Amino acid sequence: MPERPAGLKRFKPAEVRFYLDADVLGLAKVLVQLRNDVTYPGDPGGVLHKRQRPPCPITDSATLDLDWIPEVTARGWLIITRDSHIQDNPAEIAAVRDHGARMVVLSGRDAGSTFRQLEVFMAQWRAIEARSAEAGPYIYVATRRTFWRVDLKTGGRARRYT
Repeated sequence: MPERPAGLKRFKPAEVRFYLDADVLGLAKVLVQLRNDVTYPGDPGGVLHKRQRPPCPITDSATLDLDWIPEVTARGWLIITRDSHIQDNPAEIAAVRDHGARMVVLSGRDAGSTFRQLEVFMAQWRAIEARSAEAGPYIYVATRRTFWRVDLKTGGRARRYT
């Protein structure tokens, strides 16, 4: 067995569970410093808590939603994004539905800046974590005070959770 060069450490692989898209890039760059199960477009990978996060396969933050949604879904990652009017975007709803994606959308004035996105994310963390084990397809909308499911057939509000 070949010897490992001095100074090189091996780390266990991190299990990525959450993909934060380009609309929440600032939030993603905060969260990768705290959690090893988060990635984002252009993420070079890194080591946190003795776990090695691989580079993100979505290398360009300009990649179109309809291109990255199938890739992220195939990896089983829950998508975190920002969109104040997701229910008015039939192409994105169809992509989520057709590929079986799991998506949480930070929405409203509460999600306007990185700090406000972090506030919404943390306020709804328990709901987001609980949905990470739920099979797709689905879209949930998160604000600081509410968490509700989008009806993928009509684009309307299906059910409020908080």
